[in-house]
Amino acid sequence: MHIVMALLAGLVFGIGLIVSGMTDPAKVIGFLDLAGAWNPSLGFVMGGAILVGVVAFALARRRDRSWLGAPMRLPTATAIDRRLVLGALAFGAGWGLAGYCPGPALASLATGGAKPLIFVLAMLAGMALFEVFERIAAVRALAKA
Repeated sequence: MHIVMALLAGLVFGIGLIVSGMTDPAKVIGFLDLAGAWNPSLGFVMGGAILVGVVAFALARRRDRSWLGAPMRLPTATAIDRRLVLGALAFGAGWGLAGYCPGPALASLATGGAKPLIFVLAMLAGMALFEVFERIAAVRALAKA
């Protein structure tokens, strides 16, 4: 049942991204172009998503288990550190250059275009490189200890 609910949640999320225009790189870049032909429409999409998220997290904090009975595991980190800031900058730069972030890029794969495929492949390569660097850092930390 968990996998079915995850599939349904993913489908609703993907459809929402398509309907809202988040899968259109031109619209996304227009939103990020504050000095040019700025398109504020995605700001309303983000505002709605943040509002839903705030309500959902407030309700989730009151629960020990999900509706399907799984334990609730909400994020606990609150520190703003170098890794978070650098990751946010890299994410924002990639979003601004390509017009995609991970969710819309995956949803855009359904269109069969080359651009979302190239973005997703580059994203996966970046994730793999991150894992390699994390493992190297862990080995070095163990060697120092």
